[in-house]
Amino acid sequence: MPEPIRVLLVDDHPVVRQGLRTFLDLQGDITVVGEAADGSAGVAAAEELRPDVVLLDLRMPGSDGLDALHGLRERGNPARVLVITSFTEPAAVLPAVRAGASGYVYKDVDPPALAAAIRSVHAGHVLLHPDVARLLAAGEAQPAGTALTAREREVLAEVARGRSNREIARALSLSEKTVKTHVSAILSKLGVQDRTQAALAAVRTGLVAG
Repeated sequence: MPEPIRVLLVDDHPVVRQGLRTFLDLQGDITVVGEAADGSAGVAAAEELRPDVVLLDLRMPGSDGLDALHGLRERGNPARVLVITSFTEPAAVLPAVRAGASGYVYKDVDPPALAAAIRSVHAGHVLLHPDVARLLAAGEAQPAGTALTAREREVLAEVARGRSNREIARALSLSEKTVKTHVSAILSKLGVQDRTQAALAAVRTGLVAG
C-alpha cells in the first residue's frame, strides 16, 4: 500500500478545519497531519510537518494565503498547494496561481470532488479553470515555450498531465534517458526549477490546457 497523502489544513475558521479533517480522515489514502489558522503559521507548520499537499484558504486575517504561498516558495518547500476559496471570479485567484498554487477549488465543492482534487494535485496535475488559464496567458508579456522544439512541447504536455518519465517514454515511444534529457532542456528553457513549475508555466501561457 502506498503511503497516504499528507495534507496540511490552513484556514482561519476552526469549524471549517474540523469539517475538512473529519471528511479527509475518512479517506483511506489521505491523512491530515496538521492545521494552521493563518498564513505565517501555515508556512511554519509546512516546514515542520513536510506535508505533500497544503489545502490553503486565501482570505485570512493577518497573514493570508498569498503570504503563505510566497513564504513556501522562499523556503523552497516542495508541498503542492491547493487553494480552497470563496472567490468565484477567475481574476481573484490569479495572484495565487502566479505565486505558485497548483490549482484551486471553491468552498462549496462536493467533498468527493475535493478529495479527487487533492489526489490530482499530489499526482502533479494543474487544476485551473480554462477562464483562469486564458487570463494568465493574456497577462504574460512574453510567452514561455517559444523556444521549445515540437518534441519538447509533446513531453511538456505529458509532464503537465502528471506523468513520470517512464510513462512519458511509453506514451511517446522514447527511451527514459531521452525523456530525461528533454525534461532537463524544458526546465532550462522555461527558467523553472521543477516539473510542477514547468507545468504551471505551460498552462499560464496557453502552451497546454489547464
